[in-house]
Amino acid sequence: MGELLGYARVSTAGQTPQLQHDALTAAGCWRTWTDVASGAKADRPQLAEALASLRPGDTLCVWRLDRLGRSLPHLIETVRELKERGVGFRSLQEAIDTGTPGGRLIFHVFGALATFEQDLVQERTRAGPRRRTPPRPARPPTGPHPGQGETGSEDAGRGSSARRDLQRGRGQRLDAVPTVAPRGRAEIMSELCNPEECACVKIGR
Repeated sequence: MGELLGYARVSTAGQTPQLQHDALTAAGCWRTWTDVASGAKADRPQLAEALASLRPGDTLCVWRLDRLGRSLPHLIETVRELKERGVGFRSLQEAIDTGTPGGRLIFHVFGALATFEQDLVQERTRAGPRRRTPPRPARPPTGPHPGQGETGSEDAGRGSSARRDLQRGRGQRLDAVPTVAPRGRAEIMSELCNPEECACVKIGR
């Protein structure tokens, strides 16, 4: 009969693996290798040493599944390699043991799920990138309206000149503004009014 070897892992040095060690020892592991590394890290020296120490008939035991695999596909691949070497796998928290028919069935299900996930990723890749949002239309130019040409600019210039003249005119004295000659005013009123009926012409004269 083979031996039961344990593997434990914590993510940081501030965490203690004592809980895992106690559980693995209680399960019958005569030796346990421990890594201090993130689960996503591929380089784990203690795991590599534990895998190299396993012999056909032995069983690798972990406290929980996520202590061994970086992901579900990685976990499935690791257990498959152990099976090819004649080595079993056991997880305490999930009560999985590949040395039993039930444990082997669970890993077959895990393998099917991993394959399904890979197929979904490939389908998304073949579908192509998501449709990009069309760009917003550019704002129209702020220049003169088409068809105006230089006339619009000339009108704007005359308007600005008129405003400047008005501002200057507001600052002048009342007596500095030229007045219309009385005779000229009378002539204008006579053209607009009926001399027989309108009194404004007489007043102007």
